[in-house]
Amino acid sequence: MREPGDLQALRAMSARVGRNMLLVQGAGGNSSVKDDDVLWVKASGTWLSDANEKDIFVPVLLPAARAALAGDDERIPLAAPGPLRASIETSLHALMPHRVVLHVHAVNTIAWAARRDARDEFASRLEGLAWRHLDYFHPGLPLARAVGAIVAQERIDVLILGNHGLVVGAETCEQAEALVHDVETRLALPVRTTPPADEDGLHRLCAGTDYRLPHDAESHGIATDPYSRAIATGGSLYPDHVVFLGPGLPTVEGADGLATLLARAQASGLPAPIAALVPGLGAVIRSDASPGAEAMLSCLALVTSRLPLSAEISYLSSQHEQMLLNWDAERYRQQVTASRG
Repeated sequence: MREPGDLQALRAMSARVGRNMLLVQGAGGNSSVKDDDVLWVKASGTWLSDANEKDIFVPVLLPAARAALAGDDERIPLAAPGPLRASIETSLHALMPHRVVLHVHAVNTIAWAARRDARDEFASRLEGLAWRHLDYFHPGLPLARAVGAIVAQERIDVLILGNHGLVVGAETCEQAEALVHDVETRLALPVRTTPPADEDGLHRLCAGTDYRLPHDAESHGIATDPYSRAIATGGSLYPDHVVFLGPGLPTVEGADGLATLLARAQASGLPAPIAALVPGLGAVIRSDASPGAEAMLSCLALVTSRLPLSAEISYLSSQHEQMLLNWDAERYRQQVTASRG
């Protein structure tokens, strides 16, 4: 299929955004460009940071995407055959009237979007922009239907998705990228300094187990800072946390803490937790954890350190967590990102 001339611009912009951990982590986020009746959108499970090196965009016929939404069908056929699936959020991209749509998991936006007390701050900080804030909706069709109800009434350039992230629309890739940075600047929060990890203690704790230290040393702040730890163990803040790390995060205490954690998991017939927090020492992650899980642990550290002590935190419900865990579309995304070479 013929590629539009500005697909290269979409690749370059997506790669820049995807390499910025403050905007996108792992396989999170997606981007698209419309070319007449064809929507070029990021493929499910691929990484925006790979946009310059890999073919991560797939073509979808806009009428087919909109018809799938109308028929409550998550399966959106590609305009040309290929091994990949269109992004879970393809319907959202199809509904937005803008030529370019960019969805990111920007950490300042997420930190605000995970709070129940943020609406007044949004109103003052985003003044002058065409924006709307949505409560949490399950990704895919439920979110697309909620967005469709808004864009049918007015043109909105900025969407703050409750417990999820940020979506912007613009006519060019440069404008979309600039708008994301503008919103993040307006929503910027101070970062709480977290105590350093006790890496020697963590190595001793992990010896002989299926756990190791995470690659990103900043991830330890979730465990060493009491408030970040309280937030992280209180529930799930956003969908990708559930998909790649599981609901919430457990804590372990004492020299036998990891062994006890593994024994409990085995007794319940559940897999061992992907990551765990050791109060005062730091974080640990399973030895077979995917790059996506590593990225989500880093994201959690970035978000929790931006949530002030006064914040009224909103978590995903257990029902929403189970919907994500039992969703074939998310299982597929996990498989794709786990096989990333």
